[in-house]
Amino acid sequence: MTLLENTKEIVEDFVSLFYPQLCLICNENLLKEEECICLACLHQTPKTDCFLQKENMVSKRFWGRVKLENAAALFQFNKEGNAQKLIHPLKYEGGKKIGIFLGKQLAFSIRDSKFFEGIDLIMPVPLHPKKEKIRGYNQSKYIVKGVNEVLQLEENFKSLIRIENTDSQVRKKRFSRWENMMNSFALKESQKLKNKHILLVDDVITTGSTLEACAQKLLEVEDVKVSIVTIAVA
Repeated sequence: MTLLENTKEIVEDFVSLFYPQLCLICNENLLKEEECICLACLHQTPKTDCFLQKENMVSKRFWGRVKLENAAALFQFNKEGNAQKLIHPLKYEGGKKIGIFLGKQLAFSIRDSKFFEGIDLIMPVPLHPKKEKIRGYNQSKYIVKGVNEVLQLEENFKSLIRIENTDSQVRKKRFSRWENMMNSFALKESQKLKNKHILLVDDVITTGSTLEACAQKLLEVEDVKVSIVTIAVA
């Protein structure tokens, strides 16, 4: 260990005495090698089997709606469950660090799945610029950054843009969500997407209307293929 590394570790240990890092789920102190979530809570957060099966609970939601190569989510989202305790701070409490951490967890499942081979490019579901300015960040961008710490794919944050600042989707039913999303996205410099297999990333999927609208827009580009991954599925 170098002198700089040793000094950094001493400073981090000192700071942790007064500002301990707590698990987002159980609120207990994290060990030095843990990040955002303790290993026990991470293990207890229910995962899906989506990365093990091509026809799964996520991919089936898009049957007859949009042509996808593959679709999967990492965790099951249940009210008051562990996944909800991760998604809320990710979206509403400045969760850039959480996004990167969850992106890395997602990347491990992508890497080990035989269904997600041959990805050329990764991109997040975009926020409208006004909403991103108010929130201060797009949580899906940080999930992408976390994924790419492991997979190191080509990133694209500019070609898919949101042109309509739609109402909140939280309390809308499926048709209302779909109606709210259609024509909300546009393409910019779409030639950069030609002949690409794109991995589209979001935080949580409920009805899938937002992801469907994004995928439909991307599929307008010549010889594009689209796969979808999210942190959780409701």
